[in-house]
Amino acid sequence: MSMTFAALLAPLSPEQFFAEYHDRKPLHLRGGAAKFAHVLSWRQINRLLDMTHIWSGQSLQLVMDGTPVPPEQYCTRATSRDNAQVLQPVAAKVRDWVARGASVVLNDVDSLTPGLVAVSEALESAGLGKAQGNVYISWQSHKAFPAHYDTHEVWAVQVEGEKTWNIWEGRADWPIANPVFRTPGQAQHEQAKGKLREKVLLKPGDLLYLPRGWYHDALAEAPASVHVAFGLHAPLGMDLLNILHERAMYDAEFRKPLPRQDGSAAAKFALTTRAGQLGQRLAELARDPKVMEVLERFVADYHFARGGNDLLAARGLGTTPPAGEAEAEASAWKVIAPGAKPVRRGAEWVLKTAGGTLPLAPPEAEAAGWILARPDVAEPELRAAHPAVDAPALLARLRDAGLLAAA
Repeated sequence: MSMTFAALLAPLSPEQFFAEYHDRKPLHLRGGAAKFAHVLSWRQINRLLDMTHIWSGQSLQLVMDGTPVPPEQYCTRATSRDNAQVLQPVAAKVRDWVARGASVVLNDVDSLTPGLVAVSEALESAGLGKAQGNVYISWQSHKAFPAHYDTHEVWAVQVEGEKTWNIWEGRADWPIANPVFRTPGQAQHEQAKGKLREKVLLKPGDLLYLPRGWYHDALAEAPASVHVAFGLHAPLGMDLLNILHERAMYDAEFRKPLPRQDGSAAAKFALTTRAGQLGQRLAELARDPKVMEVLERFVADYHFARGGNDLLAARGLGTTPPAGEAEAEASAWKVIAPGAKPVRRGAEWVLKTAGGTLPLAPPEAEAAGWILARPDVAEPELRAAHPAVDAPALLARLRDAGLLAAA
């Protein structure tokens, strides 16, 4: 499973994005419900949550109407897979908080499913930096976070339900993940966010881009909303300073002691002169071909390493099919036309679609109604629930009619 940066942005071209939007202003792109159907589904969310030992109170967080829930209130003490003591979420306690309206945040998920990997690698392939993904699951009328900015670019992919985003005019001045940029409280954010620039309603298949530091907040409009926020962490000028620091250690001028200070004007002048000389030397080092070679390689390679495992191939025993191919028979189909259902016309059953009507035999109509009332379905489930129906054929017809998409 793969995705290109061009496919992610379609119908906007990458050239237009970089010329008009990147690091300049927000962008909302509408897409069909099938566009991100493969990225994440409720079925996959539950499957990930059931991998109990990969989660902690840090990687799985709950937020109740803007207030983080202390991990002690939904976790228990346990031993991690690395034999360390951690707070591990308890399913029953998480369900209890969700029943009250708590939002669920799953952190660092960008390598956990093929769909999440596909979007992450598409973003990184454009040279935007390291893509780190978090899943935000929220419920109607329960806001997880007040107005805020992020210290990285935000690429929000809507996969379930609808969510209204308030995009404010305010933008922080190139913030980074450093205590210097921790504000005293929400009151300062409310003052700095400025006037409302626009309201954006994200629907499944939509994409929202926010430059680093742009103020925003969001609220679920549907009974349930799921979006994946990919944070793009670009290489910064601070990284050049780190490279220069390493290079300066090999330069004797930076290893010499600074002029001693005794309060005299002469001592102060000597220190000022020395600082200027070192600054000039740093400028020379920044233009050094070897330093530039290191910097170019650092920027070009600034992305996360994902995948690459094939143990059979390592032993010369053949290759393993990609996960998407190996699991094709058991893959799920996501319903992308919620509310659609078969209707009876005389003695016949039909299903209205965007392209017209789809005739159905009575057993197919019953099975189609069962499918379309669910968020997703797998072929084995359909065969078990409706054994009289040709499951592969019906799923293919519903897919071709634009009612299902591969999840």
